[in-house]
Amino acid sequence: MTKQVCVVTGANAGIGKAIALSLAQAGLQVVMICRHEARGQQAAAEIKTAVSHNPPDLLIGDLGTIAGVQQVAANLLRHYPQIHILINNAGVWATKRELNEDGLEISFMVNHLAPFLLTNLLLERLKASQPARIVNVNAGLYVKGKLDLDKTPYGHDFHSLKSYANTKLANVLFTVELARRLEGSGVTVNALHPGVIRTHLGDRSGPLGWLLKLVKRSWKTPEEGAKSPVWVATAAELEGVNGRYYNEFEEIPIDPVAQDVALAKQLWELSGTLTKLESAA
Repeated sequence: MTKQVCVVTGANAGIGKAIALSLAQAGLQVVMICRHEARGQQAAAEIKTAVSHNPPDLLIGDLGTIAGVQQVAANLLRHYPQIHILINNAGVWATKRELNEDGLEISFMVNHLAPFLLTNLLLERLKASQPARIVNVNAGLYVKGKLDLDKTPYGHDFHSLKSYANTKLANVLFTVELARRLEGSGVTVNALHPGVIRTHLGDRSGPLGWLLKLVKRSWKTPEEGAKSPVWVATAAELEGVNGRYYNEFEEIPIDPVAQDVALAKQLWELSGTLTKLESAA
């Protein structure tokens, strides 16, 4: 029996690395998508040391640009005849407005457009490998999000905390719309909040940074936080479950802010245009 192939984005540190380790320990063929080559190699080497009989694969790629995501997808399709699980984990919490080479605000790109584009580019491979699962690692802050499709993608309404919430809302809207499109396809998609994790996401300097470090001591370790994404990705009892949102291990109703069908469809169309995707799902 061939191993299930699982792709994990943002796998060089934090919860992504912990997810990759846990899946490798469970016997899956793990493909780590990492932006930084040196950090990625170090993370892969550490997992290989811990799971010498089942070392992960490493793919270096930048999910911060349209071309970067396209390249990651092309490399995955070239090397993996089957892909059974895609965990969209990579995320950023931007401290200032920053545009990428496509003219898009970086947190909107990484937190929403990258999973949107990567998922769609891999979708036929996932369907051919069914049953397959897509897991979008999200954040409970999405309920505070408010999308303005004329402003948010370009950072015209940028605010560090609000933009993070806005992009996480976009990710849940994407999950809901994708789930609708995937009904009966043999591929499912679910989103989850893994808890408040002690990672470098949102790190700050100065007094606020000192306070954050103090508060983070009470937060979950990446290893603890990885448990629920791994569960959603692999649990037998979740086979066929589609379009749900989990707060760690508990299914919770999707907030009304992310159940706006018209907005979800508008976001999908705009995302397809921005990513130059000819046919999405």
